[in-house]
Amino acid sequence: MEKSLVNDNPLLVPLNKQQTVYDGFITVQERDFRMRIVLPPDRQLKKAKYKHPPCILCTNVLDRLQQSADLVGFILELKTVLEVVLKSRPECRSIPPPQYYSQLISEMETLGWDKLLFIDTEFRMLRLKAEDSAGRQHILTVKLKSKHPAETPECSADLPVPLAINWTAQSTLEQLHSQFLLVLESLSEFWDVLDEIDSKTWILEPEKPCRSDTTRRIAIGNNVSIKVEVDPGHPKMLPECCLLGAEHVVTPLRNKLNANMHLWNPDSSVLHNLRDVLEIEFPSPATHEKSSFNLECGICYSYRLEAAIPDQVCNDPRCGQPFHQTCLYEWLRALHSSRQSFNIVFGECPYCSKPITVKMAAQKS
Repeated sequence: MEKSLVNDNPLLVPLNKQQTVYDGFITVQERDFRMRIVLPPDRQLKKAKYKHPPCILCTNVLDRLQQSADLVGFILELKTVLEVVLKSRPECRSIPPPQYYSQLISEMETLGWDKLLFIDTEFRMLRLKAEDSAGRQHILTVKLKSKHPAETPECSADLPVPLAINWTAQSTLEQLHSQFLLVLESLSEFWDVLDEIDSKTWILEPEKPCRSDTTRRIAIGNNVSIKVEVDPGHPKMLPECCLLGAEHVVTPLRNKLNANMHLWNPDSSVLHNLRDVLEIEFPSPATHEKSSFNLECGICYSYRLEAAIPDQVCNDPRCGQPFHQTCLYEWLRALHSSRQSFNIVFGECPYCSKPITVKMAAQKS
């Protein structure tokens, strides 16, 4: 057993002739961990003692040691445990060399300390601020590797497209920041389109739009709205549109959209085009209160149910009561008079008893 142990892990060696004390290092992901194993005189693992690396629980590892068939099997299992721990616990990551910190300070001085919004205590994660040509503020989150700049950092930002960064071993934070500014400028027209929609209409969803959101659900009237999805690459082209509401209201709007689609002018704003194509004026903060469109669900009597708003409407013109999809689905499913075909439930409106249907509520992942 001792011979195979030394061959498989030459940094773990016996310290006495009895071969009851092993000391040395175990290497995982290019990092060395000190360890010591003390066996009883009969060298039975079930009574062994173990001095562990500081980032793993001693009790759990000791239990595995005492249950292992031999030391070689235990060491292989320990390597697997350490690999998992290193990925899940930031405090177990290797400490960068001194030149890492001097390099980081030098790069920040070149970039400008005024661009730094935050840096963590390990000097690994930075948040850099950037401003586009329209004055919109953005944040670039950078997670540096211990071998910076030889290793490509992890970068993320609130963008509607993947953030693609070119990085070499000679790259700097200033160059990274400059690339980020170019990405922002490429999306400037996209954000201009959505900013106009946000400022001149009532947005039902998302409740608090962020820069990565490409969709807007715009109020048209009570229980009637249009959901548009703007293409970040072609923001002024006709967006994907979905009209939501009772059929007797939505059908005329859908017919206008189909009939006037050819009038779409890419040189005009998306909002202006939507007005012309649908032949309507959107309610705006200047003309309407948002409470006019925040109609409660007829079942739970609330407007927002987690992130959802009432988007199922009774099609009877004399009713038009809105419901959350989940609420209406659960209500109809509980009635014996309702019937289900595939993922659609058919039943009666809880308010007017006229026919109403709802798709099965999507399961949360």
